[in-house]
Amino acid sequence: MLHKGDELHHSGIDVASDPRAPRHSKTAEPADVTKTGLAFLHTAHCLGSGDIMISAMGDPEGNAKGGFVILDQDLKVKGTWSDEATKFGYDFWYQPRHNVMFSSEWGTPSAFTKGFNPVLVPTSYGSDLHVWDWQKKKQVQTINLGSEGLIPLEIRFLHNPDSTHGFVGAALSSNIIHFTKDPSGQWVHKVVIKQEWPKMIGWALPTLPPLITDILISLDDKFLYFSNWLRGDIVQYDITDPENPKLAGRVWLGGCCRKGSPYKVVGGLPEDTPDAPDIPTVKGHELLGGPQMIQLSRDGKRLYVSNSLFSAWDKQFYPDMVEKGSYMLQIDVDNVNGGLKLNPEFYIDFGAEPEGPVLAHEIRYPGGDCSSDIWE
Repeated sequence: MLHKGDELHHSGIDVASDPRAPRHSKTAEPADVTKTGLAFLHTAHCLGSGDIMISAMGDPEGNAKGGFVILDQDLKVKGTWSDEATKFGYDFWYQPRHNVMFSSEWGTPSAFTKGFNPVLVPTSYGSDLHVWDWQKKKQVQTINLGSEGLIPLEIRFLHNPDSTHGFVGAALSSNIIHFTKDPSGQWVHKVVIKQEWPKMIGWALPTLPPLITDILISLDDKFLYFSNWLRGDIVQYDITDPENPKLAGRVWLGGCCRKGSPYKVVGGLPEDTPDAPDIPTVKGHELLGGPQMIQLSRDGKRLYVSNSLFSAWDKQFYPDMVEKGSYMLQIDVDNVNGGLKLNPEFYIDFGAEPEGPVLAHEIRYPGGDCSSDIWE
């Protein structure tokens, strides 16, 4: 990273001459970005026009402000996608055949960059989805998710460009929420996967939010995957019927609910794992932290996972991981009948990086993947 305080979060790959030897090519400088009135950039998508659209979470002073910056292919800042703004910003996904874009919310940068304080949830964190007219670049509907949808982060439509079905992971509430368009043309939502908060002794609060921090949908639209960063598991659901997901697989990769943790779990774990799980080592490495960003191979057979969320939150919840560095793991996937299994022979140690230890976050495939590909 070129500037002090930079923290690489989300990325995209266009065309790489040699993916094994990336080199610096161009930079959109902070001063050019902040001229738009936006800052704290997050999700990037390439548009059909060739431009790059990036969501923003705040203004240059760290106040909450959701918007979108447009760059050309030379990373020249062209301006904002819309002259409208939302209270908070985070992720977005669009479905051109239905002339719609959805955007989600995290919180106020001046709050979340200092770590997580639950007292600030009512004032400094979001609970809305924003529906946009894709062609007119105007907001047409706001969906308040209420207490069951606190901090709605990653948002995905099905990859089928004709589909109106989508999902968002509400991080703090730890629920998966489905949305679709009703016969009147309005967008409606409901909680389709509701997760109980484990009851704890010794943790900061009496109950622990599983904390859904990433979701993705397989390219064939058969399975939904999501990670619970604090609870410690990755979950696979069959979404053949998007409004009625069925549990298909689960794998435990760390978290606060593990056997041997300094915290005691006294209830509230999933029915298929009623007791604190044993967490295996991989190639001699203890799995510190919890599963966070996930990426699925295009054939749907391998799920890759990293464990760093955001440095301020990493330091607050998993200081040992920060001290020793993070990892990338591979999960073998049964993409026919469902099922997840940790690959014991795959471990990338980011604690061993030059000038490390370092913290690994988003995982991308050159040429497109489940988290970036949108068809028009």
